Amino acid sequence: MNKNAQELVDNFALFSDWEERYAYLIDLGKKLPVMDDALKTDATLVPGCVSKVWMVAEEKDGKFYFLADSDAHIVRGLIAILHHIYNGENVSDISNIHMDEIFSKLGLDAQITPNRRNGFFAIVKKIQNFASV
Repeated sequence: MNKNAQELVDNFALFSDWEERYAYLIDLGKKLPVMDDALKTDATLVPGCVSKVWMVAEEKDGKFYFLADSDAHIVRGLIAILHHIYNGENVSDISNIHMDEIFSKLGLDAQITPNRRNGFFAIVKKIQNFASV
């Protein structure tokens, strides 16, 4: 687990109940970098998400960077988790990040609906596919 993932796990552990974690998740989403509306096209939509999720990614100097947005607050929070963990990572290290384990350690597996979970992992798959090219 990279240091950013561990930081999130530690932060989520500070909250005593899911309502506090839920509020923290929404707050994380509010801090996502703004994605220009011009980038929100059919071509940048992430398939497999119930809510609309747009994502663009790039590699710069061997590091992975992405920008994403959603029309749902909770999903924006989930994107923020992925942004915190993956953004700026070495492309070669992306495949070593085990999001299923991190998802569980964050306590999201017990609280996030199956549809949102599927969408979350659709974004993860898109990130992994980008990094494996």
